[in-house]
Amino acid sequence: MPREHRYYVYLLTNKNDKVLYVGVTNNLERRVYEHKAKLVPGFTERYNVNKLVYFEETNDISAAIAREKEIRKWRREKKNQLVVAANPDWKDLSDGWFEISPFGRDDMLGRDDMLERDDRGA
Repeated sequence: MPREHRYYVYLLTNKNDKVLYVGVTNNLERRVYEHKAKLVPGFTERYNVNKLVYFEETNDISAAIAREKEIRKWRREKKNQLVVAANPDWKDLSDGWFEISPFGRDDMLGRDDMLERDDRGA
């Protein structure tokens, strides 16, 4: 049985909801982790864009890429409306996905990493 692939179009913002970033990925949790840990050089790192406020899921990579390009072309007001329709309070939809250490980004763990540690008894 072939494995079904999942693709995500997502919007991130900063803590003040002033900046919006549109991206596409095949692993939303990993990609959000990379943004939060500042492992992605460029725009999101520079503007501290790491709050997931919207995402869509599809099994068609072409559709995901086309949707990302479509949303990128929109004016800010239309992007805001998209977020508000699904997430009126602009909450971070990734809250609780990661354990964030006070010792810095190298100690940020994804849920899978925590489960592996628990399985080893660490």
